Amino acid sequence: MNTVACYHKSIPNSKSQEKVDILRLFSLGVTAAGDNIIDVNTHNYAMSDVGIIQGWLGHNVSSSPHLKLRRTVIDNQLKNNKYVITADSNLFLYANTTNHPHHYLRYSFNGVFPNTGIYCDTEIDSSRWKQIQQDLNISLKDYRTTGNHILLCLQRNGGWSMGNVNIQDWAIETITKIRQYTDRPIVIRLHPGDKQSKLLLTPGNPKCRLPLSNTIRLSNNQSIIDDLKNCWAAVNYNSSPVVAAAIEGIPIFVADKDKSQCSEIANDIEKIETPILYDRQHWAERISMFHWKFEELANGSAWAHMRQFINS
Repeated sequence: MNTVACYHKSIPNSKSQEKVDILRLFSLGVTAAGDNIIDVNTHNYAMSDVGIIQGWLGHNVSSSPHLKLRRTVIDNQLKNNKYVITADSNLFLYANTTNHPHHYLRYSFNGVFPNTGIYCDTEIDSSRWKQIQQDLNISLKDYRTTGNHILLCLQRNGGWSMGNVNIQDWAIETITKIRQYTDRPIVIRLHPGDKQSKLLLTPGNPKCRLPLSNTIRLSNNQSIIDDLKNCWAAVNYNSSPVVAAAIEGIPIFVADKDKSQCSEIANDIEKIETPILYDRQHWAERISMFHWKFEELANGSAWAHMRQFINS
């Protein structure tokens, strides 16, 4: 029997009901699956086989109590060869940006990247992908063999997935590289939640160094689905926008493959005009194995799957 500590103070505040419910429902599920739960409602650490937090840590950790708690839990669990579970954003979120009513999120042990975390995805149950397709009304579309523009999807500057890479510097470097292989129009999609980058990269801002022109422009679309219309290829550093592109049948290109959940189906920029059209079925089934909805947290099926990957 495992002892699991659930750290309810690891969220920044209680304004996001979804974040509150992640921890509350996971706690219920641990009990439902027959293991011991310790509900920690302070900023103190409790020794356990597994700790559950919401979120992870970037490179610049502030003194905020919830971030200090995350650091304490992560450091102590890993130091003692124990485990820590974190919840991260839903890779299929483009299909339902409110994430209601199912609240699918991805869960992993000990890290938020495929090269650092344990994603419990080595054994595939194809029924999970079928369920997600049904719940979110998505399916793998045939690869598109036509299209015009290249969609450059930027991430949140300063977010943990970018590390110390400046998003504007990366965009300029990537545009330069793309231009070595194609003269197709480039549409730049800013991260919808990165308000600072939206201000910085506005045309006319003296700090904006993007080489904007008639063939390189910023997107004004809210939905990535609109940006994917008539799209030839999608380019990204290592995050989720290219999941949408891949499912919609558009070849994808990823700069940081080690930290991308799309590495197995991603091309290199050199292939921008002649991309390899990888088979995506196994990939879609694999990433489905670490996505769980709230119902599955509460009834214990998410935890029952994940605990199989703990070394006792």
